[in-house]
Amino acid sequence: MKYKRILLKLSGESLMGDKQYGIDSDRVLQYARDIKAVFDKGIEIAIVIGGGNIFRGLSAEKSGMDRVQADYMGMLATVINSMALQDALEKLSVKTRLMTAIKMEQICEPFIRRRAVRHLEKRRIVIFGAGTGNPYFTTDTCASLRAIEVQADVVLKGTRVDGIYTADPEKFPEAVKYDEITFQEVYDRGLNVMDMTAFTLCQENKLPIIVFDMNKPGNFMRIANGDTIGTLVRG
Repeated sequence: MKYKRILLKLSGESLMGDKQYGIDSDRVLQYARDIKAVFDKGIEIAIVIGGGNIFRGLSAEKSGMDRVQADYMGMLATVINSMALQDALEKLSVKTRLMTAIKMEQICEPFIRRRAVRHLEKRRIVIFGAGTGNPYFTTDTCASLRAIEVQADVVLKGTRVDGIYTADPEKFPEAVKYDEITFQEVYDRGLNVMDMTAFTLCQENKLPIIVFDMNKPGNFMRIANGDTIGTLVRG
């Protein structure tokens, strides 16, 4: 397999499936099966999930809510999603640990970097919830930060689009997909891959990012095998 340790970033919206909001249990189970297949190959996997299917802090701020309050509510939404994926994985007999940046002792462990690394080494999938624990930071930033902290080989950003395009392919059918692109080219062309804090963290730490379509079963395994799918962002 190409990678030893992977950080998988999933958006909260991806868990909705065909629903308008909330969690689609069929979609979560599909993700769990794909993750287990890669995990069974011996790859260590850490996961960060967004919370946009339940609550979006930025949207709430626009309607008048205090931004800090809204961001903390968004962090709690990520924990709900993390628990849903944890449950699906454990139903497939995969050992997991949920670690959060906000203490919730009854349902998860507090994030401690050395403990997280030890869990990965002991063949447990680690799910990081509650973002960084700080307002004004996205779950993309959390994914980049945790990947660096646990020394992951790559950040895999699973989306509903099969890579990075010159424009939004859902709005502009003529948009062209990049197979590979540098961090600097993403800056120069103003492409929306991750928020700038997350993206800069990866660039400064020479951590590659692959954007791919997680909704297609088997894609996660193909990337783990080293197949060229999605878009690779490198230094």
